[in-house]
Amino acid sequence: NKPGLRPTPDRVRETLFNWLGQDLSGWRCFDAFAGTGALGFEAASRGAVVVQVVEHDAALVAQLGAIQAKLQASAVTVQRGDGVAMLKQASPGSLDLIFLDPPFEGGPFDPALQAAGRAVRPEGFVYLEAPKAWTDEALQPFGLKTVRHLKAGAVHAHLLTSLSALSDSRAA
Repeated sequence: NKPGLRPTPDRVRETLFNWLGQDLSGWRCFDAFAGTGALGFEAASRGAVVVQVVEHDAALVAQLGAIQAKLQASAVTVQRGDGVAMLKQASPGSLDLIFLDPPFEGGPFDPALQAAGRAVRPEGFVYLEAPKAWTDEALQPFGLKTVRHLKAGAVHAHLLTSLSALSDSRAA
């Protein structure tokens, strides 16, 4: 096991996909800190059409490629690199679901949330795993707001959505 590698606990992953709904058909997903790739592969198994999985560790990238081949997960693209930098290159509002599960020690939470807030479509979601609960006040500068939150051990799991989605729904 790699230092700092913290796979999302099964119970948290199960809860996340219960929140999202079991069917992600047609969704475009981005996993900025793939690690073991569990979240991205799960999204693909639920019908996501595009799952971009990014990891900077070469050994993990090789492992992700092997899993992708074994599962014949054609929706999944594995890339080695800086997940935040690649997320910044995504077209604004182009992604349905973004997974942010950065290293807890010194993780680039602010730049990751900034990039995600720009890349997620108004009705889309950002999943954030963090060592603390993020308040709506702290998320507001990134244009995001909490929809659901769960604490499991040392992990805080957040399902976020764009602030623009919420203001639109209130106006209707």
